[in-house]
Amino acid sequence: QVQLVESWGGSVHAGGFLIRSCAASVYIYRNNCISWFRQVPWKEREGVAAIYTGGGSTYYADSVKGRFTISQDNAKNPVSLQMNSLKPEDTAMYYCAARSGRWCPLLPSMYNYWGQGTQVTVSS
Repeated sequence: QVQLVESWGGSVHAGGFLIRSCAASVYIYRNNCISWFRQVPWKEREGVAAIYTGGGSTYYADSVKGRFTISQDNAKNPVSLQMNSLKPEDTAMYYCAARSGRWCPLLPSMYNYWGQGTQVTVSS
């Protein structure tokens, strides 16, 4: 059974940074998409960033481009999401997700496996 585990949530003031990681079974890292989504109660879940572990291609939502970086040091390590210049509107529950293949859409319905979520709070 695939398990995705996000690192603990965190709180920061606006302008600060946080790094979250997504740990999974090693085989999931091979040539698959690992992505981050976020959700607040009054909105649908939205894609934040994705990485294709087979080649390292990355994808970002417009709202986080230039501020967030998704990466993986090597094929055995968790995928990290570094979030810089955080804004209060980045406050949400963040979820790690995985899907097979090299196409990494930022669409929640396209993902098979999900973590439990980790809360990120940015205060003004």
